[in-house]
Amino acid sequence: MPRTRLTAACLAVFMTGAASPALAQAFQSTPVVIDARDAALALPRAQPAIPAPEDKPYPGVIQYRADLTDLDRRIVNVAQTILVAGPGPLTLLYPKYLPGNHAATGPIQLISGLTVTANGQRIEWLRDTLDPYAFHLDIPAGVTSIEVAFQWLTQPDSANWRVTMTPALVNLQWEKAILYPAGYFSRQIQVTPSVVLPKDWQYGTALTTAARDGDVATFETTDLYTLIDSPIFAGAHYRRVDIDPTGDGAKAGVHLNILADEEKGLAATDDQLKLFEAMVTQADRLFGARHFDHYEFLFALTNQMGGIGLEHHRSSENTGAPDFFTAWSKSAGDRGLLPHEFTHSWNGKFMRPADELTANHNVPTQNTLLWVYEGQTEYWGDVLAARSGLHSREVALATLASVAAFYDEQPGRQWRALQDTNNHNLLGYRVPGQFTSWMRGTGDYYRESLLVWLDADTLIRAETDGRKSLDDFAKSFFGHDDGSWAPQGYTFDQVAAALNAVHPHDWAGFLRERLDAVGPDAKAPLAGIERGGWRLTYTDAPTEAEKSVQSGWANDFQYSLGFTLSGDKLTNIRWGGRAFEQGIGAGWSLVAVNGKAGSAEALRAAVTASKGTDAPLELLIKSGDRFRTVAFDYHDGLRYPRLERIPGTPDRLGDILSPRRR
Repeated sequence: MPRTRLTAACLAVFMTGAASPALAQAFQSTPVVIDARDAALALPRAQPAIPAPEDKPYPGVIQYRADLTDLDRRIVNVAQTILVAGPGPLTLLYPKYLPGNHAATGPIQLISGLTVTANGQRIEWLRDTLDPYAFHLDIPAGVTSIEVAFQWLTQPDSANWRVTMTPALVNLQWEKAILYPAGYFSRQIQVTPSVVLPKDWQYGTALTTAARDGDVATFETTDLYTLIDSPIFAGAHYRRVDIDPTGDGAKAGVHLNILADEEKGLAATDDQLKLFEAMVTQADRLFGARHFDHYEFLFALTNQMGGIGLEHHRSSENTGAPDFFTAWSKSAGDRGLLPHEFTHSWNGKFMRPADELTANHNVPTQNTLLWVYEGQTEYWGDVLAARSGLHSREVALATLASVAAFYDEQPGRQWRALQDTNNHNLLGYRVPGQFTSWMRGTGDYYRESLLVWLDADTLIRAETDGRKSLDDFAKSFFGHDDGSWAPQGYTFDQVAAALNAVHPHDWAGFLRERLDAVGPDAKAPLAGIERGGWRLTYTDAPTEAEKSVQSGWANDFQYSLGFTLSGDKLTNIRWGGRAFEQGIGAGWSLVAVNGKAGSAEALRAAVTASKGTDAPLELLIKSGDRFRTVAFDYHDGLRYPRLERIPGTPDRLGDILSPRRR
């Protein structure tokens, strides 16, 4: 076979895509063999294997410092001193699988300027060509430690990654700004972390401060696992409030660390704070144990960092509106966030799916039990919000109605089971897309699973005449080993067995039936609502509580015409809905309604006017330079979900939402 040698000139043409037709034909017809003399240029450099993690101590403590002062340029400057055992290969890893993300989301694209030195000399690194989160080094003789420096270039908007630095706030997530040695379990690597803060800033974190020298805070040495699980919220405006109703500082206190864009945002009233105290009380009564030495809610009131709710074992990252406390009634529908994240301390952190208990942050996670991890947490978060008074009874019912309606109308179950949505993050981390009602995704293993757990709770209550409930499962499954916060794993069989210990039933079959339901006859798991003494219905006039939950109600035509208005854009087109059947998809804008200028208000008036009549409902829509007139044969008026009592039935749902007295 003739050998064809690729010259530098040809290679340049080939790589730019500007090859002539003759050359292109030659490439198609003649095999290209790279001459051995060019192999060093054409093939990847030799690289060692990435050491698998072993459960053994790393020899030495990593000294770590993050400088958070470059606010205008949004740059975090990192310096690490890493002790090394001796000369030879060393691989450093950047965390890939981040806690609470359930996916390979480590933003390594934002790491720049990586430099490694030892004894004043530069040591070159080589990125692994198969796993770009790994950096290989060859440590010279005589070197006992290396200096690692780089920048984390945080982002000014949330287009790709969420904002973590603003002029008044910084959210330091250690896993996004650290390298660590491969070959060890995360809990076997010791780190002494410190931060340089902007002048006079304060901070909240679950870490223990060892010293504060001016604007430099140094924390007690801890293991890498705990460090990554203990983020910092720092800011110019800060307030820390004890919300532990036990009043016993020795008993694992709970604190609310409030940060805000402006000082006035910190003005939580005593009555508001008592509701958060009640949340802690209700969690104590539900689980019967605490699995933290102390717990820190990190709560930033800002509109500059995007929506945040991220769980950790002894803390959580949360954001709210700047006027969360000062315009309290506006936040009515948003007060379930902190109860949800608090629940994760028991479910997801202390007890978590066994396939998410990985050795370090670069071992792939599996998500087969997210319907427990997130789904039951969503359930208890809403229950605790109601039991504590953070949600009024009306808001709690409106929240459940909104969830029930969404899944009652969702067509995606025809092809995709709830179990498969647990893989959604692994397929592309919470990637938005068109026709989400058909695609299904992240929200389903939260909210549809909530309905499954309500179904289970009401079944236990009904079959035991109220003597047992899912509360008993929570206490036995999550509430053992009071005071311990070493994580433990659970499996599907253990979940089913724990349910059987509360009340004998075919729980494995019960769960699998709901998780695996798929096809044209598969239905949303709404039995728990009716067994709870309520049913789903619709209204054309939502209450104030319903409006607070369905914040976009004025633009929501999902249950009438099958879309939502975002400005003048038709969005969230419901697959199989009336708009979909008219051939409407993404990219269309509303121009006019029945011959008059289009708006959400005009559309609501037209839908209302056509109710029970033959009045026309005609929309003029536009996409690019195309216009279409679409006529809807729809006369049932506006529809917003609501729960109503079923007369003569036990109000089990009311019992679930009522505060526990002990």
